[in-house]
Amino acid sequence: MSQTPVLKIPESVLVVIHTRDWQVLLLKRADMQTWQSVTGSKDFLHESWLETAKREVLEETGIDTHSPECRLEDWGIENRYEIYPAYRHRYAPQVSHNLERVFGLEVSRDMQVVLSPNEHTDFMWLPYLQAADQVFSPSNAEAILNLKHFSR
Repeated sequence: MSQTPVLKIPESVLVVIHTRDWQVLLLKRADMQTWQSVTGSKDFLHESWLETAKREVLEETGIDTHSPECRLEDWGIENRYEIYPAYRHRYAPQVSHNLERVFGLEVSRDMQVVLSPNEHTDFMWLPYLQAADQVFSPSNAEAILNLKHFSR
């Protein structure tokens, strides 16, 4: 007996992890071998943006945002974009777009990163301008370029 796959909720977070001097943590996707910041969908409709961001950061990097060395901020930016055709099967048939909420997470450069091997194969720290050039997603690049505006 086959199980019905759980469909993704078309609401996700993008978390730009950075240091005080605007070094940005990028993760290499296991499936596409492209670089990105932390991203992930809500697990259930009533999960808050903040809880989704905290959970995704922990799942993908092992970083606990509750640590005193972390400062997680909701940047109040929302992006609506068309879901890539290769990923539409993960959503209900009528879903074509995703709503993404952007966060910034300031950490110390020596923060230990532990990748989720199912999702990412490598990570690197880059100056924010180089990081923006390295990511494949336009909304991710834009968020990284906004880093100096939102970080203190």
